[in-house]
Amino acid sequence: MTSVYYTVEPGDTLWGIAQNFGTTINDLLRYNNIPDINRIFPGTQLYIPVGTSTTPKWYAVRPGDTLFSISQRYGLDINDVIDNNNLDNPNNIYPGQLIMLHNQ
Repeated sequence: MTSVYYTVEPGDTLWGIAQNFGTTINDLLRYNNIPDINRIFPGTQLYIPVGTSTTPKWYAVRPGDTLFSISQRYGLDINDVIDNNNLDNPNNIYPGQLIMLHNQ
């Protein structure tokens, strides 16, 4: 099993983070010693154990995201992400846009 570190962003919830990484809230609480499920703070770095099958199919772009940062977060090749989404200009993504991370 591999792991990633994820930095909590404004508006994140443990539920949303768990969904994005294909894990559970309980695992996030346990691996990060979070005492209160309702209290996570932007800037906090979370340890998330992941396997290759936990990459979500879709990702909703957040403010400040780039295709490079999204690709790195999930361990993907940026060119595959560009191809999966038929992006003419990979520098032109916007918050709320759904990006297909993989087509399987």
